[in-house]
Amino acid sequence: MGRYTGNKCKLCRREGMKLFLKGQRCFTDKCALSRRDYPPGVHAQKRTKVTDYGVRVREKQKLKRIYGVMERQFRLYFAEAERLKGNTGETLLALLERRLDNVVLQSGFALSRNHARLLCNHGHFTVNGRRVDVASFQVRPGDVIAPGTKENTRKIVAEAVEVNKSQPVPSWLEVNRDALSSRVVALPRREDVPHPIQEQLIIELCSK
Repeated sequence: MGRYTGNKCKLCRREGMKLFLKGQRCFTDKCALSRRDYPPGVHAQKRTKVTDYGVRVREKQKLKRIYGVMERQFRLYFAEAERLKGNTGETLLALLERRLDNVVLQSGFALSRNHARLLCNHGHFTVNGRRVDVASFQVRPGDVIAPGTKENTRKIVAEAVEVNKSQPVPSWLEVNRDALSSRVVALPRREDVPHPIQEQLIIELCSK
């Protein structure tokens, strides 16, 4: 799957909110959104009327950018959410939350989402003792996620844990910072998603 390689601060400015794509930097005064709280571009500050369609597109783009997925992959997630039982919007968010790179990030084992994705794709993490090198791997209740046994890998993760020690842990994860392990204790629910997403607008857009 492809990935975005451009300026990440511009994505936050375009959506008008912090997407926390740069980890702890987003909480400091260096955050671009705190200095330039308007969209990027020469004509960005001109007042333009946003249509109902535009509002729905922006909501979808926001969700894609938060989880670092491209359009084709997002369509696959949406198709899977429609196929499964239950509320499509909540199921879609749960599928994105269950990505391995998201679990690594939410557990505090990486400094940013891109860092988590890099560590996962390079096979630095195991699921139930088996090496996994796919960032989009779907975790299940009972799965134990931990860094590999290499000294350098555990050092990188330990440093990230120290930086993120004040970061709250979602209720569906059980993190042991001393042992550098995280266990999935339940499926994520809608209230466990920390991002201000209006999933109903996305469903209305993608269902057409």
